[in-house]
Amino acid sequence: MANGNTTASRLGQINASGDVDALFLKVFSGEILTTFEEMNVMKGLHTIRTISNGKSAQFPVTGIATAKYHTAGENIADAGNSYLSSVKHAEKVITIDDVLLASTFIANIDELKNHYDVRSIYAKELGKALAKRFDLATMKTLVASARSTSEIGGNNGIGIDGGEAADFTAAVIQEKLFEAAQKLDENDIPNDGQRYAILKPADYYKLLQGAGDNVIVNNRDFGGRGDVATGNIPMVAGIRIFKSNHLADVAVAEASQDQDDDSSNNDVFGGSGTGYNGDLSKTFIIGGHPSAIGTVKLLDLATESDYKLELQGTLFVAKYAMGHGVLRPEASFEIKDAD
Repeated sequence: MANGNTTASRLGQINASGDVDALFLKVFSGEILTTFEEMNVMKGLHTIRTISNGKSAQFPVTGIATAKYHTAGENIADAGNSYLSSVKHAEKVITIDDVLLASTFIANIDELKNHYDVRSIYAKELGKALAKRFDLATMKTLVASARSTSEIGGNNGIGIDGGEAADFTAAVIQEKLFEAAQKLDENDIPNDGQRYAILKPADYYKLLQGAGDNVIVNNRDFGGRGDVATGNIPMVAGIRIFKSNHLADVAVAEASQDQDDDSSNNDVFGGSGTGYNGDLSKTFIIGGHPSAIGTVKLLDLATESDYKLELQGTLFVAKYAMGHGVLRPEASFEIKDAD
């Protein structure tokens, strides 16, 4: 057999001519860029109940008892002697909203032509979209709680004047957080380490950097748990501090991405007919205690995909069925613009 040259079948050529690399896969440079995962902060900050069936859940509301020194010889059961506590009762009912879903469809021919997998990316993005809507709806409910009155004649939601937006400095933020802690104390809300406040990122970092305003910014003042290097503020006045870009989203009257929230079965803003939508354009900081608001789950967050033969493509759906409502107004606060 001859040991000379031979003609190879070049797999990368088109019709055996031209660029020998033309048909080879173009390596996708860098990682597939998706939007950064937006943190869901509200899930662990309020009361959540899961039901297996039905359309709503009941949350009993109970008042407080009183105590009185007994005078020898007086009948405790005699109503005229005022020994018996008349404990008030009411209820809060949270109704499941319609199924909220995010979906997309990928044509089979496009998926065959594509050289990187998009299924897992799309499924994750759809789940993130619903996670954001969960945060927005519960944050709006928390603001509604801070603006509500008690069902049993107790303390109402806490509204705190934050002054003008231009003057909302680190020192003012600290002062208002201490005022919120005081009002929660006065409303007999447990100081059990579960109190929280949610700040917009700009206000969070303003508080962290506010050394010139004599605010709590160093590790010593944070009880050894704060870390300026990592941008961490654990607590102020016994209130856990969180930051969320979603607060900037809800601080808009009728936010465009949530126009359909007025179709909710839970009219949290007191009969206004707007569902979860309210004018939050003046809101600076929101917070409270997990007992302030509640969520009822019928269908937890789930993602699905199904190949549709008749459409020659794959349908991706993420969905949940939940409802949100106010439970204890006195356990929530809103710091807002004076105007």
